[in-house]
Amino acid sequence: MDERILAVVERWAGCTIDDATLLDGGEVGTVRRLDLADGRRVVVKTGPTDPDVEAGMLRHLREAGGPRMPAVRHAGDGVLVLEHVPNDGDAAVTPAVERDLAERLAALHATTPDADAFGFPFDTLTGPYTQPNPWTDSWPTFFGEHRLAHAATRAHEEGVLPATDRGRIESLVADLPALLGHEPTPSLIHGDVWRGNVLIADGALATLLDPACYYADPEVELAYVEWTGTGGDAFLDRYREVAGIADGYRDREPTYRLYPLLTHLRYFGDEYLDDVRATLSALGY
Repeated sequence: MDERILAVVERWAGCTIDDATLLDGGEVGTVRRLDLADGRRVVVKTGPTDPDVEAGMLRHLREAGGPRMPAVRHAGDGVLVLEHVPNDGDAAVTPAVERDLAERLAALHATTPDADAFGFPFDTLTGPYTQPNPWTDSWPTFFGEHRLAHAATRAHEEGVLPATDRGRIESLVADLPALLGHEPTPSLIHGDVWRGNVLIADGALATLLDPACYYADPEVELAYVEWTGTGGDAFLDRYREVAGIADGYRDREPTYRLYPLLTHLRYFGDEYLDDVRATLSALGY
């Protein structure tokens, strides 16, 4: 471990580190489990992003209830120290886990903002990328300008989205009020529920990691859980029983899928460009 990071953790802990284990799942930065000399076990994340932003997201989600989120022990100096949540490693996402996940996300989605608008108190992160979150009354405006158009502009500037495809997204954004066709209540979402961020213990959800949260149409979360293969019929059926799903979700789902596709295009490159194009074509753009 880098000597500077070692010093930061030991200064916070007030003791030395006995052992450090590199963990899987660090798509952005590095994640380690540390055993401290005083018997405590924590998880330490380091990388290019501001640890204070992730700490703020985790604290906000913990206060809201819903899925358990790791407690923040320390954030600063490029280091995020988190509670270690015991889990069963690579345990399978069974139908029982899907149903548990659905119930906990439904509870999270019941949290609404004081502002009665879409956005968040501060700009958040999805992976290494900033998510702008100005409070916005209109959901199509928020999702169009601050998710799809923002991501498309950045992808074009980064050289992974050709101008013609960016123009197709701009045309879709202009039509979002008609495409989305409903008026959701602003709901707190985790924003990055995929298998790598789902920890399981004893056949149930132990915790969720790495949020990309904001107040959104909760269908954004459902579409992402489906797209990543984290939840299927058992997940959707239980969510529908607990919270309900508005008519027309299946028509909106491809539009919501575009945002993570653009994020993956930015991060992983050309392998996602065909999927972006196919989704746009299926939507008529």
